[in-house]
Amino acid sequence: MKTTYISKRFTTQSLQTIETANNIIAEYSAQGFDLTLRQLYYQFVARGVIPNNERQYKRLGNLVSDARLAGLIDWACIVDRTRVVRRQSTWNSPADIIASCASQYRIDKWQFQAWRPFVWVEKEALAGILRPVCEKWNVPYLACRGYVSQSAMYRTALEMLTVSTAGQKPIILYLGDHDPSGIDMTRDVLERQHLFEGAEKVVRLALNMDQVEELAPPPNPAKVSDSRASEYIARYGPESWELDALEPTYIARLIEEAVLGYMERDLFEAAIRREAEQRRQLKMAATSWEAIVDSLNTEGEGGEGTE
Repeated sequence: MKTTYISKRFTTQSLQTIETANNIIAEYSAQGFDLTLRQLYYQFVARGVIPNNERQYKRLGNLVSDARLAGLIDWACIVDRTRVVRRQSTWNSPADIIASCASQYRIDKWQFQAWRPFVWVEKEALAGILRPVCEKWNVPYLACRGYVSQSAMYRTALEMLTVSTAGQKPIILYLGDHDPSGIDMTRDVLERQHLFEGAEKVVRLALNMDQVEELAPPPNPAKVSDSRASEYIARYGPESWELDALEPTYIARLIEEAVLGYMERDLFEAAIRREAEQRRQLKMAATSWEAIVDSLNTEGEGGEGTE
């Protein structure tokens, strides 16, 4: 949705940048993704439109903000996933909530599987890429927002301990930046999960050096102020790379292939059939709600005055 809130004249160069932004947005939308400003910026960098530095990032951010206010860029296609309004749900009738439950009804499709995957991503901004594929395959996902807090690590480890106790093998599929802290976070997740007796295995899906060499995302200087920089630079050199720079379809496909690798497909499809039947029963209850109320009222009236 494009809505004009201000009147503003743009230079020819700015209009060309806005057109490029809209083309990138259209590509993402066609694949079912929205994107953050950071992701949009990295697409500009990857396509050689602008250099990779903080000044260009801020300049693009200011231009995108003005273009949205001027009605030139769709408001719905660039999102801020870190600031979300939360509210209670409401319904117009009991039948509405039953119908809502029917559409949302899910069973645990991994209940009888040998493995139980969990997908973790370093950045909150990339949660929107994880959501569609993880929801499709009924896999929980977590945006770590850097190093995971002790509380969150303990809570998730307890969940995985419950999974292990039930006879399944929990595994974390992890995605993060290829920089000094981003590489170290995988080690940190594994060590603290072992401490709390949670996941036995952590698989780093991205970003890895072989993917950097294959995909050539735009590099950043490794942060020398990071306490882990010297070890990182000695191993990988002076450059680092952000996960945001990868195409969302690549990330989604990477996750999907990894998840399917730990799945027994026939068990999953049997669970889908059970879920569909139980959802159908809920829908029948919603459409028959008035008859159910009449039946309840009749039973209540018949019970009055009985000894």
